[in-house]
Amino acid sequence: MNRQNLPAMAWRNLWRNRRRTLLTLFSIVFGVFLAIMFTALQDRNWSDMIDLAAKLGGGHVTIAHTEYQDAPSLKKSVVGSAELLRIVSTVTGVRRVAERISGHVMLNTTYDSFGAAFIAFDPKNETENTLSLLSPDALLTGKMFAAADEKGIILGHRLAENLGAELGNKIVYTMTDKQGDIVSGLARLSGTIKTGAPGLDASLGLLPIATVRRIVGYAADENTQLAVFVDDQRNSGAIADELAQAVNATGVAVLPWYENQPDLAAFIAMKVGGTRFISAFIALLVAAGIFNTLFVSVMERLREFGILTAIGFSPGRLFTLVMLESLWLALVGLAGAAALTIAPYRYLAAAGIDVSQVLAEQGTIDVAGVAMSTVLKVGIFPESVVMICTVAVIATLVAGIYPAWRASTVEPVEAIKLV
Repeated sequence: MNRQNLPAMAWRNLWRNRRRTLLTLFSIVFGVFLAIMFTALQDRNWSDMIDLAAKLGGGHVTIAHTEYQDAPSLKKSVVGSAELLRIVSTVTGVRRVAERISGHVMLNTTYDSFGAAFIAFDPKNETENTLSLLSPDALLTGKMFAAADEKGIILGHRLAENLGAELGNKIVYTMTDKQGDIVSGLARLSGTIKTGAPGLDASLGLLPIATVRRIVGYAADENTQLAVFVDDQRNSGAIADELAQAVNATGVAVLPWYENQPDLAAFIAMKVGGTRFISAFIALLVAAGIFNTLFVSVMERLREFGILTAIGFSPGRLFTLVMLESLWLALVGLAGAAALTIAPYRYLAAAGIDVSQVLAEQGTIDVAGVAMSTVLKVGIFPESVVMICTVAVIATLVAGIYPAWRASTVEPVEAIKLV
């Protein structure tokens, strides 16, 4: 027999016991299906959550004063943003850059006073793709700013309720300026927003950036941060490194989202680790099933292996034969998993699973001020598919090593005596 017949022999050997082979293939198919769906849910939802966090905060990459993250203050500003904007826009992978001023403010009405965080922005330079609060769905009442020098203010709906403020009511906001002095501004409530995160809805306000610059004494090209948005959040770290080299400015820090929002990064890392553990456990169970199938198959065929050895089969060829059976199991299992996965994956990618009823009492879940979607959709990264398929093949081949070795060590004389 020549070596080219081994794949065909391995294929025929698999189907000698159809029931056992089909059960083993089912375990592979179902295991890969679960791994893909779990990973797809994770990839899509965590990626969407990171993008939403970027649109609520400082972007996928934040350029700010080196001390701003540790001790946020309007005294720690970035000057010369026009030149920084020019530099950042030349970096490949950067989709958009937005100037922001953020900080803390005390809000006062005739009814009550509350502390809040604020984001000052230029409505002409931002869209809902850079600031999710500009989405029509986010605006509950009133209207959004049309210009950067307006004198209105927009509040989270719960914050407005706590202040007893209605549209058109006067609100005095107090903050510290660039020099550390206390300054105030007067605005009328232009509208209310709903972020989906209860904490933000009770503590966030929006202001026009030019108005804030005038009050705190900033120059026209001075901000607390530049929010950089990239095409793919997975490239945030690499783009941050490239931007740091391109900017090369004293007193300026370039931070990817996971350094700028460590609480969110830690939560996602924990969840990703949990999913990987589940996937590894599934792979272990599948490998155990494959090992059992191949080992039993080999033990049933010891006499056959002895005869093959007697007529000229080398131990290496017997080892290869059983390993090819493992490979066939892996390949057919992956094909079956693909066939099983396509339909539910396409449905969940388009429609998703609505869990709003499950969260009816709780409303929404937010992590580090970022609301989790109540509709769970799937969307897997190509590298995740490659990883799952590679692990499935390796696990199947590893499970076949011992049975293949056992087959290759058969003693012809002893094995032929077996019945």
